[in-house]
Amino acid sequence: MAGGGKGAASGPRTSVWMAGKPAPAPRRVDDQGTGLDRQRIVAATIRLLDAEGIEKFSMRRLAAELGVTAMSVYWYVDNKDDLLEYVLDEIWAEVALPDLSDEGADWRAQLRSLAEAYRRCLAGHPWAPRLLGRYLNLGPRSMAFSNATLAVMNRSGVPQDRLTGALAALFHFVYGFCTIEGLYKERCRDAGVDEEEYFLNVMKVVSAGSDWAATYPAAAEVTESWTEAGSIQEMRERDFSVALDTAIAGIEAMRNHPGNPGTTAP
Repeated sequence: MAGGGKGAASGPRTSVWMAGKPAPAPRRVDDQGTGLDRQRIVAATIRLLDAEGIEKFSMRRLAAELGVTAMSVYWYVDNKDDLLEYVLDEIWAEVALPDLSDEGADWRAQLRSLAEAYRRCLAGHPWAPRLLGRYLNLGPRSMAFSNATLAVMNRSGVPQDRLTGALAALFHFVYGFCTIEGLYKERCRDAGVDEEEYFLNVMKVVSAGSDWAATYPAAAEVTESWTEAGSIQEMRERDFSVALDTAIAGIEAMRNHPGNPGTTAP
């Protein structure tokens, strides 16, 4: 068996990627006579998470989706945590990586492409940001993404001791943006309304007070412009693009920061 299943070894959990567990050999058929392997289990898990969310997911629900018993699933994964780590790494296959052999490529364009692909991945799987905050991302696809971002940044001119901090500013922004976007969509679903209707309801409530504009003039000016800025999706895309431009411009500015080696203050 792949591991202990429900009876996995006790002790603090680290990561399935640190445990060095080999993939179990596929059985010819499972106990229901249906072929099963880890890849099929992972793919089914992603479909369920996309359709129903992380809260409703369980190994029993997954087994029912696959048409097998829960113990058949445990032949290939030790437990739910291990499975979710496999799933989290699998979705990185959707992120297109730049051609790292092209030394003449514009690092800004490649970094933007990576950030946009990262966002599409997280937006397509709204449950993923929660898992990213829970598990170590050490799987092969996640590591390939990290390696690509570092390789692109190595051509940016930002000093090595500031490189990871600059990347954090960019990708933590994307992570936060997608997390908020996902929570907003979840709130709309829970309220039983679409995103536009929910937004308009919120605007009516916050601006209903007679002293709203006088008490919060800056906020009132911005929210008034929102109603003329197009759909929620249009505003979201515009905000993301501007924020991404700002983050990349900030990274570029770090190359000539007065604190960098070889630079002098103006």
